Amino acid sequence: LQTRLQAGQGYGNTLSCVLTVYRNESVAGFFKGMSFPLASIAVYSSVVFGVFSNTQRLLSHFRHGDSARAPVLADVALASIVAGFISVGIGTPVDLVKIRLQMQTQPYIEANIKPKPTVPGFPAYRGPIHCFRTVLQKEGIAGIYRGMGAMLLRDVPGYCLYFIPYTFFCSWINPDGCISPSPSSIWLAGGVAGAISWVTATPMDVVKSRLQADGVHLNKYKGTLDCILQSYRNEGLKVFFRGATVNAVRGFPTSSAMFLGYELSLKAMKRDQNESNP
Repeated sequence: LQTRLQAGQGYGNTLSCVLTVYRNESVAGFFKGMSFPLASIAVYSSVVFGVFSNTQRLLSHFRHGDSARAPVLADVALASIVAGFISVGIGTPVDLVKIRLQMQTQPYIEANIKPKPTVPGFPAYRGPIHCFRTVLQKEGIAGIYRGMGAMLLRDVPGYCLYFIPYTFFCSWINPDGCISPSPSSIWLAGGVAGAISWVTATPMDVVKSRLQADGVHLNKYKGTLDCILQSYRNEGLKVFFRGATVNAVRGFPTSSAMFLGYELSLKAMKRDQNESNP
């Protein structure tokens, strides 16, 4: 739904998008492009959270001489920025394949632009591997990383507004701090942080989605700035908040589960380490 609202045409609102997708593509339409993100989410999440936590520990070691010490706000912010940069290298190709598969059957309405030979309404790609290979052959590495600039502008501040609110809410909910928060505190803090992060990231998420969807039938945008200017000129400021509701609704449970799994895994590994090294 998020991709259709941000990069598609003819969807008035979220409910209209739901009904249109179901009417035209049945239930299967809601799961288009799912296999590639599903196969890579474990690697992606482990890398992002691993980079974040290890950067925090490294900063605490250099700043205080103790890697186990609770990080200060500046350390959390810097670790979030590093995690955001690293995430883009992994996430851009995955998002591009997902968006191309979701948008390949969408109609286009654009004058004075020559469409590609692919007929709108018919699939351009047979699946995620075929999509990745086709984009790589026709557009090269630059095509695989199309939208990378917009994703950097989304994820670097986005992860700051992901990890910093999580740390803050954990400290606020749990009076003893975030060293050993309860599962309920983790769940609530992670969900709120995810909703905040995704809502504030929506404007650049719209730009990224449009850049990555561009290329199935048309080559409309020359780059991030051109996409921003064209979108604003044609649809006004409100276009940059398309899909904000979907992002918020999705962000809460996803982030709750992500942070809960992360914290519980850390606790389990620390417990095993302590038992093996009395």
